[in-house]
Amino acid sequence: MTDFARRLDGVRIAFDATQAERPVLLVHGFASTAAITWDGTGWVRALEEAGRGAITPDLRGHGRSDKPHRAADYTPLQLAADLVAVLDTLELDQVDVIGYSMGSRVVAALARLAPERVRRIVLGGAGPLELFETWNLDAVNRFVINGDVPSDPTIAAVLGPAIAAGADREALVACVQGVAGCTLDVPAGIPQLFVAGGADAIPAGVAALAAERGADYLELPGRTHLNALTAREFKQAALQFLA
Repeated sequence: MTDFARRLDGVRIAFDATQAERPVLLVHGFASTAAITWDGTGWVRALEEAGRGAITPDLRGHGRSDKPHRAADYTPLQLAADLVAVLDTLELDQVDVIGYSMGSRVVAALARLAPERVRRIVLGGAGPLELFETWNLDAVNRFVINGDVPSDPTIAAVLGPAIAAGADREALVACVQGVAGCTLDVPAGIPQLFVAGGADAIPAGVAALAAERGADYLELPGRTHLNALTAREFKQAALQFLA
């Protein structure tokens, strides 16, 4: 059953939570939802089979959560504070966390905002270069509002399916503007596992980043940004790391 955490500014964050010990907070990426990212790829089931609960929020601007239209509402601090509100609603002091794509940057922001709430962290599908920072915002606006095909094919590849599925266009643009440049910095002392598909260009440089931090790293041979989440090896490695 869907529940909602409410921020002081009135924004509501929808989430589901399965009942089990040591729940894991799962944070989806841009232009997706918790159901698509975590239920549809078998993650919630894998956690349940391992005896662990799953907390699956929809980030603001996505899914069942509220969708403000200002870029200031999508800064890493705001997105991280939404996750704190979810943990507070569930009365959880500390959890393990898994993020994917933009969700990895959001959980990194959570670790910076409230490091005491994060025990271990898995960062999937993200690298040192933030994708939105490479996008031309005028091109994003023209594509979202007018349908003008951008010269950068990743803009249409990422935004097109979300728009076709009926996503809130103004919220998508605001999210791109607010998240652009968000880092993967995590406070020292929180164990980190980086995971990336071998055929995924988005997290370029992540192996070197993991090595610099002395963090664990797993490459999924042949996996792309879209199908890395379905890899059994990804689930097994994450569960072992979080154990």
